[in-house]
Amino acid sequence: MAQEDTAQIGLIGLGTMGSALALNIAEKGFPIAVWNRKTQVTRDFHDEAGELADKVIPTETHEELVAAIAKPRAIILMVPAGEPVDEQIAKLRPLLDADDVIIDAGNANFHDTNRRVREIDDVEFLGIGVSGGEAGARHGPAIMGGGKKELWDRVSHILEAIAAKFEGEPCAAWMGREGAGHFVKAVHNGIEYADMQMIAEAYGVMRDGMKMAPDAIGDTFARFNEGALKSYLIEISSTVTKAADTHTGQPMIDLILDKAGQKGTGRWTAIEAQHLAAPIPAIEAAVVARNLSSRVAARREGEDMFGAAPMEIPSEMISDEMLERALIAGKVLCYAQGFDMIAAASAQFGWTLPLPEIAKVWREGCIIRSAMLDDMAAALAEDEDRNLMLAPAFARHLREGHVALRELVAIGARFGHPMPALSSGLSYFDTMRTARGTANMIQAQRDYFGEHGFERTDGIEDAHGPWHGHGV
Repeated sequence: MAQEDTAQIGLIGLGTMGSALALNIAEKGFPIAVWNRKTQVTRDFHDEAGELADKVIPTETHEELVAAIAKPRAIILMVPAGEPVDEQIAKLRPLLDADDVIIDAGNANFHDTNRRVREIDDVEFLGIGVSGGEAGARHGPAIMGGGKKELWDRVSHILEAIAAKFEGEPCAAWMGREGAGHFVKAVHNGIEYADMQMIAEAYGVMRDGMKMAPDAIGDTFARFNEGALKSYLIEISSTVTKAADTHTGQPMIDLILDKAGQKGTGRWTAIEAQHLAAPIPAIEAAVVARNLSSRVAARREGEDMFGAAPMEIPSEMISDEMLERALIAGKVLCYAQGFDMIAAASAQFGWTLPLPEIAKVWREGCIIRSAMLDDMAAALAEDEDRNLMLAPAFARHLREGHVALRELVAIGARFGHPMPALSSGLSYFDTMRTARGTANMIQAQRDYFGEHGFERTDGIEDAHGPWHGHGV
C-alpha cells in the first residue's frame, strides 16, 4: 500500500513515549507526520514501523512537518517538560495558521501550561496529560485534556480512538480550561507515588519482618490482586518480586539498589497542595520517602552507628490478611486525599473539574488503574462534594481495615519498619474522624504571641484570651 501523502496529525519527539504514541495513532488509521531533532531517529522510526509505515510520514524539518499535515493542523509535542517545549513552540508558531493547534502531551507543570495558553495568541494550544508508560502510549493510555473545549472536540476523535477502553468506553476526557489536564495528571502521579510507597512498605514488612523469600512475596501480591486490591501496581509487584536476574539467576528484586528515581510530578503535587491548603499527607510522605531513598551513604552511616532498624516480627503478631486489609485502607485514604486536592483546585481556579469523569478516565490505561476506581466514579457521581472516605462503599473498607492498618503501623514502630505513607494515612484517618481536635491549643498560642485572635465555641464575640497584651 502506498504511503499517505497528507497526515491528519503531527508529532514531534520520537523518544520512548513519542514513538509508542505515534505507532498507536497510525495503527488506529490516522496518517501521522513525525519529526525528531535527530533526523536519523526519524528515518529509523519509519523504517522500523513495519506494516504501519504507510501511515507514517517522516519529515526532516519543521517546514516539512507543517506542510505534511492537513488543515487545520494539530501537532503533538512529546518532548521533555520545560524549556524544550517552549523551544518547539517558538519554532512552530511562525509556520502555523491561527486555527492550528499545538498539543503538549508531556509531563508539563500545569503552571507552565497556564502561561503558554495565555502567551500564545497567534495559534491554539492544548495541554493533555497522558498516563500509562510506554505500553499505555502504544496500546491505550489514559488521556486528560486541558484547554479550550472546542479544541479538545476537534481532536478528541483521534485521542479517544487511541485511548484505553473500559467496557468499551474510552479513557479520555476533557478536564477543563488551561492547565487542567496537566494538573489532573500531576495528581494522578502523586497518587501513584503514594500507592507505590505503601506497596513498598508492605514488601519491606514481608521481606525484613516476616523473612519471606521473593517468590513467596510475589505469591502474596498475586493473592492480593484477586481481591479489593486488584490493580496494575499490585499485579506488577507480584511480577517483579518473582522475576530472576538473567545474569546471575538470583531474584532480580534483591539486586536493585534501593534508590528511587522521580521526574518531579509527585513533588509538584506536594508543592501545589500546600498552596491549595489541601491535605495530602500520604502523597507528601511518599515524596519524602523517595528523597530519603537517595541518601544511600547517609543511611549506611546511620545503620553503622545505630544498628539496622527493621527487626524480625514474631509470626503470631502479623499475617497476610493484616497486610491486605491495611493496604486496602491505605489505598482508600490515598485516593480520598487526591480527589480532595482536585476538588480544592477546581474551586481555586474555577475549572469545574469533573471528578466522576476523572475516576472513569483512570479505570484503564494509566498506572494507578484499579478495580476500586469504578466504585469511586459511582461514589463521586452520587456526591462530588463528599470526601471519598465517607462514601458508603469506602467507609465500609475503612471500618473493616483501619484496625489492621493501626496494628500494622504500631508493629512497624515497635520493630523498626519505616512506614511513612501508611502511618500518614492512618493519622489522616484519625484526624478526619475527630470532631474536636487540638488546634484550639495552636490558636491559643498564636493569640498569645501574635494577637491573631480565634473563634469561640460558645458564641461570645471576644476574640482574644485573658493573656491579651502579654505576647512578645
